[in-house]
Amino acid sequence: MSIRDLIPWTRSQDLVPELFRDERSSPFLTLHREMNRLLEEAFRGFALSPLAGQRAGFVNPAWPKLEVTESEKQITVSAEIPGMEEKDVELLMDDGNLIVRGEMKSETEDKERQFSERFYGRFERRIPVGMDIEENKIEASFKNGVLKVILPKTERAQSKAKRIAINAPTKH
Repeated sequence: MSIRDLIPWTRSQDLVPELFRDERSSPFLTLHREMNRLLEEAFRGFALSPLAGQRAGFVNPAWPKLEVTESEKQITVSAEIPGMEEKDVELLMDDGNLIVRGEMKSETEDKERQFSERFYGRFERRIPVGMDIEENKIEASFKNGVLKVILPKTERAQSKAKRIAINAPTKH
C-alpha cells in the first residue's frame, strides 16, 4: 500500500478502469489531483486565525465572535470584543441589518513586535435581523469586552409567527 492510497480523493479508484490506475497513465486522475491542489491553495487562510487573514490583506469575517438569540419579543446579539472600549465600536441599523464595526488598534509598533496572534485593524459584521424591529427602542451595553444589543420586535412581528401543530400520522 502506498501513501497515495491514504489520500481521500484516490480511494474511489474502483470507478476508474484498471488501465488507468497508475497516475502517470491517467490524465483524468492527474487533472483531478491538480484541481484539488489548486483549490486548496486558493482557499488556504480563509478559515485560519485572524493573523493569517490580516497578513494576507483580508478582513477576518468571523471576528468578533457573535451569539444571536431570539425570543417572542426580542432578538439579542452578543459580540465578544476583548481589549476594546465602547468608544471604539460603532452600531448601525441599515435595511434590516445590525452592523457592528470598529477598529482594534495596536498598543506597540510593528517593529517592536516579535510575534502576535491578536487581531488588529478594522472589522465589520452585518447581522440580518429583519425589518420588524422597533429601531427607537434598541438598547446596547458594553461590559467586560462583551457588547450586548437588544432589538425589540414590533407588535406585528410578535403576532406574525403562529405555531403550527404537527399531528402524528393516522393509520388507515
